[in-house]
Amino acid sequence: RKREYYIILAVVALVAVITYVESHIEVISGDLPVPTNLLILGIININIILLVLLVFLILRNAVKLFFSSRRNVMGSRLKTKLVAAFVALTIVPTCVLFFAAIGFVNKSIASWFAIKVEDSLKHSLELAQNYYKDTSDRTLNAAWHASLEMSSGGRSSVKSITGDKGFSTVEIYSVNGQRTYYSIADKVNRNMVPDVSLLEVEKTVKEGARSFVQTLAAGDVVRGAVPVYFANGEVGSVIVVSYYLPENLVSKMKDISAAFEGYQQLKLLKNPVKTGYFTVLLLITLVILFFSVWIGQYLAKEITMPISELAEGTHAVASGNLDYRINMDSNDEIGLLVRSFNRMTEDLKSGKGNIENANKTLRVTNRELERRRKYIEIVLGNIPAGVMSMDKDGFITSLNRVAEDMLSIGSGGAEGRSYKEALMPAYASFFDDMVGEMTRLKLKSLERQMNVDLKDRVTAVLVNLTAIRDENDEYLGVVAVMDDVTHLIKTQRMFAWKEVAKRIAHEIKNPLTPIQLSAQRLRKKYIGKLQDDDGMVFDECTRTIINQVDELKILVNEFSSFARMPAINPSMNDLNAVIAETIALYGAGHKNIVFESAMDQALPLLQIDRDQIKRVLINLMDNAAASIEGSGKVLVETLYDKELNIVRMEISDTGVGISAEDKARLFEPYFSKKKSGTGLGLAIVSNIIADHNGYIRVKDNIPRGTRFVIELPVKAGMSDSPLLQRGDRGDS
Repeated sequence: RKREYYIILAVVALVAVITYVESHIEVISGDLPVPTNLLILGIININIILLVLLVFLILRNAVKLFFSSRRNVMGSRLKTKLVAAFVALTIVPTCVLFFAAIGFVNKSIASWFAIKVEDSLKHSLELAQNYYKDTSDRTLNAAWHASLEMSSGGRSSVKSITGDKGFSTVEIYSVNGQRTYYSIADKVNRNMVPDVSLLEVEKTVKEGARSFVQTLAAGDVVRGAVPVYFANGEVGSVIVVSYYLPENLVSKMKDISAAFEGYQQLKLLKNPVKTGYFTVLLLITLVILFFSVWIGQYLAKEITMPISELAEGTHAVASGNLDYRINMDSNDEIGLLVRSFNRMTEDLKSGKGNIENANKTLRVTNRELERRRKYIEIVLGNIPAGVMSMDKDGFITSLNRVAEDMLSIGSGGAEGRSYKEALMPAYASFFDDMVGEMTRLKLKSLERQMNVDLKDRVTAVLVNLTAIRDENDEYLGVVAVMDDVTHLIKTQRMFAWKEVAKRIAHEIKNPLTPIQLSAQRLRKKYIGKLQDDDGMVFDECTRTIINQVDELKILVNEFSSFARMPAINPSMNDLNAVIAETIALYGAGHKNIVFESAMDQALPLLQIDRDQIKRVLINLMDNAAASIEGSGKVLVETLYDKELNIVRMEISDTGVGISAEDKARLFEPYFSKKKSGTGLGLAIVSNIIADHNGYIRVKDNIPRGTRFVIELPVKAGMSDSPLLQRGDRGDS
């Protein structure tokens, strides 16, 4: 664009210079008509070239403006309208003036050539030429008369030529160019009429009588030369008669001749001159038009550029770039608008910064709230108690996984629903009664116990219902905390049975020995004295007393063992070896039962009491063998779980299995389905496993039978054992 501006300025300057030269061409060129006309033609051609260049530049600007408008460049349409309006306001008077000037120039040039100038110049030129011809004829005739006079021998008449007849000089030259006679008039001097050259003399000798004009700095000299012949016909001398034409007369004749020649050339160049004038006028018109376009574009640019920058700035601000600024120094309304825009963007940036800071603070707060919420969800999801919250309208707002399992609700199927619809009727009625009782008695909390039917057992759940109130003591709803107290009840029942067993063993064991000793003494003393039926009756009665006392002692010993289990004495032992020793005891005693084992060879050593674990295995394998009717199989498996850092031992059989009702009470003292069982075996097993920080549960063996699963920590006694973190501690 800068190069284009430089070219435009150079072309305009060159056009101005050439126009000035063309308008002052006569002063510059002097009296050389032919070079002057050639210069005019050259200038016209240069103007035409410059004209084409200006047309190209104008068209180029117009095309650029057109394509900018077609491409929807910002501000191009407004710029086009402004340029078009400015050009339209300029081109109409310019074109009117252009055509009026063309008509005036055309008529003026036509009127110039319509005047009879050519005839006047032609007659003047003929008159001058005739004057020269007449003077030449006169000098030639005077030379002839002088030649005749000299041929007849008279010289007086030759002298009278310069005096009486008004000629300037009479000269006689020999054949070799030597002047032999010279006569000059009084009104001229020798500087005005110089000597005749030898060349002219020789030419006269050869050619005969002749006239010629000698041009001098101070005028012209018209000479007539005639040879003088001897009697034998040879040239003896040459007589030259000269007539001096003054400078002013010669100058006027030259002017007339030059004017006629110039007029003839100008007549030939009539159309080129018209074309030159027309070109100059067209050039001036196009220059005006060009400047109108240029000034229009400049003004349009001055108006549209701020508007375009404002539009771009608005788009940039809308896109989020609040650092956009418009650099413009102007004191008009557009400058005020630009300054207002910059101030607006600064205010927006400041406001955005404040909003971003507030947003960052809000995000930090939200992250903290979200972290706390997730933490609460994790806590609620991992605590062994079930938690369920309800609003004041009875809609469930939240509940954890344990609560879903306790109340038999599918995952995510209760939140947002009324507890009367989401819970089973029995549970919904239970909570309805608790909420009603709290409302009626205006209690802040209420605690009740209910039985929950799980997959294969009945669990005792302690429900603690607490009212939720805000800082204004407005009632918001209730939260229910549900604890599985089955294990607690079992433990309490276990301690109660231990206390009962301890007292029974104490009360019964003391009289058994005297009874047995008394019966033995009676039998020893009187068995041989009684005869026949009395002896038989006595023998049978004393034997029965002794046998029953032995059985009572066994029962008392079981009670004692249950009431006072010995403390475990753990040491590093191989569980696989303990299992192998125990299985070896049962191989020969049960012919129809197959005892197998599947040991994990990667099993680590465990901190266990070898005798107590062996007692656990014996109890479980006795029960497994007793449950098999006919033939069957008992399988003992071990597995090391590296992730949980526990050892799992499973004893499975193909017996009759255990019902779901019996599984819930299987490890309670004195619960047995065997006719001869005391119901203390599995209770003792459960105590031994618990003392090892382990866990035991019972499952169905697929396709039939029972499976006891025992989990022992690799390092017994650890309070943070993964075993204690399991969420299935309530499964049986």
